[in-house]
Amino acid sequence: MKRALITGITGQDGSYLAELLLEKGYEVYGVMRRKSVIDYGNAAHIRDKINFIYADMTDVVSLISAMRISQADEVYNLAAQSFVATSWEQPIITADIDAVGVTHILEAIRIVKPECRYYQASTSEMFGLVQEIPQSETTPFYPRSPYGVAKLYGHWITKNYRESYHMFTCSGILFNHEGERRGKEFVTRKITDAAARIKLGLQDHVELGNMDAKRDWGHAQDYVHAMWLMLQQSEPDDYVVATGETRTIREFVEAAFGCIGMRIRWSGTGADETGIDEASGKVVVRVNPRFYRPAEVEMLLGNPAKAERVLGWRREIPFADMVSRMVENDLRLVSAEKGKR
Repeated sequence: MKRALITGITGQDGSYLAELLLEKGYEVYGVMRRKSVIDYGNAAHIRDKINFIYADMTDVVSLISAMRISQADEVYNLAAQSFVATSWEQPIITADIDAVGVTHILEAIRIVKPECRYYQASTSEMFGLVQEIPQSETTPFYPRSPYGVAKLYGHWITKNYRESYHMFTCSGILFNHEGERRGKEFVTRKITDAAARIKLGLQDHVELGNMDAKRDWGHAQDYVHAMWLMLQQSEPDDYVVATGETRTIREFVEAAFGCIGMRIRWSGTGADETGIDEASGKVVVRVNPRFYRPAEVEMLLGNPAKAERVLGWRREIPFADMVSRMVENDLRLVSAEKGKR
């Protein structure tokens, strides 16, 4: 039985990955930060199947202990301060976790079990001010946020340990991937949650930022499969994981509200833009400049050709299905919340 250690196991990706590995017969260990109240997050439904270890990405001693306890054959580093907006408010902790923290876990592996295979969660945000379209493994990086900068360090230190110590370390340059377990601070879940609340009469409208920003969106369940595939190869390497399709925030809004039977008509431009429900004439979307980034990433579009060719990976869940699953899930959650009022 293979052993896997997952950092960030309580998050969206961590919980989907844990499910996948359990299905494949792994013994799964998960890193948790000690809190005053135990919070299993998205892994609550499988907590009895996971061996939890208290550790922290900013504490290398605790990560060495986690490696000694787990004796992991594979480590998936999904822990991060992953919200881009927060990285401007908390740039130091973002660097401590997303950059230096990667060095900590790599050192823990090198000291305890250097033959262990390692996956690093890199991100399309490293491309930032994109230098070519679409972006591939050879596209130059130009991060536009403290989050992107910190992740770029993590990406390069992973490559450095591979080349310096001959360790099996891979980075997945994952483009935006969403799902029912996405946190509400992320724009996609903010939209689907708002659509559900507006449908059920608990909210009048939602406020958003740059409606013209373009992203390459897939479902997290597909993307964690790519993570696993990377560590099953004969040689370590880095891979872009994406759909090869891009859509604006505006298009995501239209898809989400379409799931609740609303057709959106747009009025105005820029900070004055609003989205109006054609049937009722009510404004359900407003642009608020407060949600604009200090340095915007205008367009992300990935080229997954290498992952498809080498890993045999394919995206299985289409964009429309991803959005409808998120809206349907939020309708269930909001309906239950409304029932308790």
